[in-house]
Amino acid sequence: MEKSPDAFRTISEAAAELDVPQHVLRFWETRFSQIRPMKRAGGRRYYRPADVDLLRGIRALLYGEGYTIKGVQKILREKGAAHVIAIGRGEARAAAPALDVEQAAIPKKARKIPTRKAESVVERSAPPPVLGRAQIEELKLALTDLASARRLLERTLEME
Repeated sequence: MEKSPDAFRTISEAAAELDVPQHVLRFWETRFSQIRPMKRAGGRRYYRPADVDLLRGIRALLYGEGYTIKGVQKILREKGAAHVIAIGRGEARAAAPALDVEQAAIPKKARKIPTRKAESVVERSAPPPVLGRAQIEELKLALTDLASARRLLERTLEME
């Protein structure tokens, strides 16, 4: 049985609908104060339809448009949550991000970003460091941010 569009969603339902892992939604709650799901006894989260639309807008900006978390925070601060919700509903589009000083310094002739091949593994005398679950998640998110930055840079270079 499918839920009504006005029904609240659990974190697992919201994550499935947005095609992101649950831990990403929890992380976004720490970075975007506008995300405030209802919490019941035991800390169980329930997302309202507007919450899911806001998350969908944040996802579109991060993954689709190549914004960084700081960039999305700036959009939320300057244009408000209603604008990001409209993006999540497909009613608005994100404006192209303004070039910052670092992007402006890129020569116009640079058309492709070189991709570095994995270097051969070198034997180590000491074992590699053991990372905790939180550190691994932080590294995964950093990789996602880097991939978004790369896409944004490539799009910027294509527009020149």
